Amino acid sequence: MPKDDNTVHYEGPSGGWGSVRGMMRIYARELSPPTVLKTLSEQNKPQGFACVSCAWAKPADYHPAEFCENGAKATMWEMTSRRCGPDFFAKHTLAELREWRDYDLEQQGRLTHPLRYDPATDRYVPCNWDEAFSAIGRELRALDPKSVIFYTSGRASLEAAYCYSLLARLYGSNNLPDSSNMCHETTSVALKKLIGVGVGTVVYQDFASCDAMFFFGQNTGSNSPRFLHPLQEAAKRGCKIVTFNPVREKGLETFINPQSPSEMLTGHETKISCQYHQVKPSGDIAAILGLCKHILARDDEARARGGKVVDRDFIEQHTHGFEAFETFVRNTGWSEIERASGLSRRDLEAAGQVYVEAEKVIAVYGMGLTQHVHGFDNVAMLVNLLLLGGNIGRDGTGLCPVRGHSNVQGQRTVGISEKPELVPLDKLAALYGFEPPREKGLNTVEACEGMRSGKVKAFFGLGGNFVRAIPEREAMERAWTGMRLTVQVATKLNRSHLVHGQVAYLLPCLGRTEESQVLTMEDSLSCIHGSLARRAPASDHLLSELAIVAGLAKATLPPNPRVPWDSWVADYAIVRDRIEETYPDLFPHFNQKLFTPGGFYKGNKARERIWKTASGKAEFTVPTALVACGFGEAPGRYRLITLRSNDQFNTTIYGFSDRMRGIEGTRDVLLINRDEMARAGLAEGDVVGLVSDAEDGVSRQVSGLKVTPFALPDGCVASYYPECNPLVPLSHHDQQSKTPASKAVPVRIVAQGTAAHR
Repeated sequence: MPKDDNTVHYEGPSGGWGSVRGMMRIYARELSPPTVLKTLSEQNKPQGFACVSCAWAKPADYHPAEFCENGAKATMWEMTSRRCGPDFFAKHTLAELREWRDYDLEQQGRLTHPLRYDPATDRYVPCNWDEAFSAIGRELRALDPKSVIFYTSGRASLEAAYCYSLLARLYGSNNLPDSSNMCHETTSVALKKLIGVGVGTVVYQDFASCDAMFFFGQNTGSNSPRFLHPLQEAAKRGCKIVTFNPVREKGLETFINPQSPSEMLTGHETKISCQYHQVKPSGDIAAILGLCKHILARDDEARARGGKVVDRDFIEQHTHGFEAFETFVRNTGWSEIERASGLSRRDLEAAGQVYVEAEKVIAVYGMGLTQHVHGFDNVAMLVNLLLLGGNIGRDGTGLCPVRGHSNVQGQRTVGISEKPELVPLDKLAALYGFEPPREKGLNTVEACEGMRSGKVKAFFGLGGNFVRAIPEREAMERAWTGMRLTVQVATKLNRSHLVHGQVAYLLPCLGRTEESQVLTMEDSLSCIHGSLARRAPASDHLLSELAIVAGLAKATLPPNPRVPWDSWVADYAIVRDRIEETYPDLFPHFNQKLFTPGGFYKGNKARERIWKTASGKAEFTVPTALVACGFGEAPGRYRLITLRSNDQFNTTIYGFSDRMRGIEGTRDVLLINRDEMARAGLAEGDVVGLVSDAEDGVSRQVSGLKVTPFALPDGCVASYYPECNPLVPLSHHDQQSKTPASKAVPVRIVAQGTAAHR
């Protein structure tokens, strides 16, 4: 459905003065100290500070201000002058705080003291670090290691992540899920099977030489705004950008560069996408199939004239399974493709023609592909599309999954994985003189299932807001209290800290801006960067994440002369030497390359056209379904898309301004197009609820949503994450990776009130 004047939308471009005002609003509200401006001036630059927000690349040829609106918000959020100390917890029980909004919890500021839960008063009370480590270690020694979860958010450094994964395995557990389980695990599973590596194949320089980019389910304007700079440059030089997304996102429509005085003064916008197709949620498999069908048809015509469109030499030498895929494409009719995708043949052929005319193609995608029941097939179809033209393993081509948290990809690189086959266990055994556990550990969904069944007894969270991020939140919060031990390492208070086990500790850590030593992380394009800020800590009682891991290890594990925890805490360079020994092919001369402009590339075999797959070649596949949602259509059933606003990053809510969608002051909205409103008998401003329409007999509901007209395809509605997580069944996930399928959830609308009644 096209945008019209009767729907909520934003008239301006992405970037521009709106971005500047958004940053200044947060700066004023967080009472940030003047030093935040110096930190921002150094952000994402060599010898500087690596942003704690998204994992987008840090270019060698950097801009004067190499940060975006949300990156600035994240830095100001961490460097706030607000403090949340023991006096706050003395005033409030946890039962009371559970009634607060997420935003209000985090607005209390930085945590200042280690805390333990006191069941007699239902409060957190201060404790010292030795007491906390001793008590946690005693609890862990009494538990079966297989019943303990070691979770990691995506912000921990490579150094902390390496030590944390080693702690878990020395303890005897491979239960090392992380936030990638909830977003891009589908990428890791699919790409590993299809091209032999679990990450994308693009490097930053490829954006300067590609002829076309195809975007699927990725909101650059809010989730990785610095990506807009190479996109703008590409669009200006004539690169064609084609976008497929159920939602029209401003970042892929128009952009004004806040660092361009002429653009800011004149209001001159750059058009980003030459085509924008509002594919039906879960219709991407069919849409990509339509592109492939057009490409094969044009190839037939070209071959009749002695030319080619499809790179059959590449296919013959480097791929497996093409014949079955080609047969499937030719045998699938256009009417079926149109019905499943929600797009017309004409539009799909127009998009396919961009591919036909391009020599070099990049495919960019986000959770709009990965978070579906058939998310694997979504990603696999994108691989099929690129393989047709030999668009993997050449400069200016490749796959570009855009990751979320700033080091979520890097943590997997250095051992945060529940899959033992992805970790050099024999090398760890030789280095540290122990026998690592060899059985598969629990991922996020399996950990939740274990909590619900009572098999999981303890949870240790290195950052993040796990309870708020997971599916089936209300049921999971009830199950959470059945655990014996919960430990959370954090910088600010969030919902997960208020739902606790019988024994619970909340341990405050240094933020990345406060670390006194160099940290490292990996970006979405597989480059490693050093980070150093050295700002004053929010409290004298804070420890670094690595120091907390070491303190816990010493209190839990028997002494091991090969694991000098104190030396590692004193000098992170020694940890990097151990990372290099463990992963010599990825981190040669690690300590010498920390501040390489643009980062140092860890390499990618698929980019070299070396395919570490079962067949030794890149794999064409035939999808198992044309619709990725995993459920059928039914009268009154909608596909719910969960969204992030312009004023949040993952579960962190900075405010209530979703500027680039035209929604202000609230997150309690139900977005739906006007035709669907009429069919459902709804009026703008009605207050409704959503109920789960999963066929499992479980009652799930989110209430108090204001009906808001918005340009969406028919058959779907949208609302915000994480507020709608209670509607996502734990069983509703990608079939192969178990990534929660939050981009197409079966729901029904139930009436609660009308605008006239309020």
